[in-house]
Amino acid sequence: MITLDQARTIISETRAKGRDMGLKPLSVVVLDAGGNIQAFEREDGASPGRFEIARAKAYGAVMLGMGGMAQMARAEAQAYFVNAVNGAFGGRVVPVPGGVLVKRDGAVIGAVGVTGDTSDNDSAAAVAGIAAAGLDAEP
Repeated sequence: MITLDQARTIISETRAKGRDMGLKPLSVVVLDAGGNIQAFEREDGASPGRFEIARAKAYGAVMLGMGGMAQMARAEAQAYFVNAVNGAFGGRVVPVPGGVLVKRDGAVIGAVGVTGDTSDNDSAAAVAGIAAAGLDAEP
């Protein structure tokens, strides 16, 4: 499981990486392996709708067992699959980079969703935050 302290580290270090990269204000959510919210922060200046986007990026990652990059590739190759998944999950999946699986010893223990800048930049910031917490990332 992801502890609250690890979730807080992931969020603070993701935000720090975003500042180092000069990114727009980020919103960061950490979900446990069951898709439940462990922690969330929205930076000053980030639009209020970013929570749902961050959560949907992370939710898709943890529920499908694949990071946002793999989800996007799957969506491009098989749009019908992503449409079906979104139907099954009530439209709660955003299949783009920025949804990153969190692993320990090869097992999925949760996911991080980041939004606010480009999807690739969101993903890079998330990976840095996860690494800072001593965990493994699968973007």
